[in-house]
Amino acid sequence: MSYILHITSRTSWLAAQNSGSYAADTLASEGFIHCSTREQVLRVANALFAGQRGLVLLVVDLRRLRPEVRWEPGADRPDELFPHVYGPINLEAVVEVMDFEPGPDGLFVLPTL
Repeated sequence: MSYILHITSRTSWLAAQNSGSYAADTLASEGFIHCSTREQVLRVANALFAGQRGLVLLVVDLRRLRPEVRWEPGADRPDELFPHVYGPINLEAVVEVMDFEPGPDGLFVLPTL
């Protein structure tokens, strides 16, 4: 796997472009940025972001990413490893930013990656 995914607000992404790197709130509160694989992201989106609008999906190239990535158990899924980024995401590692809006039912569909 050469990339991981992160869900954030369009507003947070625009702020990151002005600051030079992206740091989710969880970096300060938990010490890392939560990310997902392609196989995990829809489950995460529909569990945590159902019905929320104004979101984007960041496609992060692991080869370009500077901070350490650790594959660790999820809080509610101890049997499954999720990629956690231990530092701000450098902007050049974000190779694509996709609009990520829920459907009329409030649930998400994975865009073509």
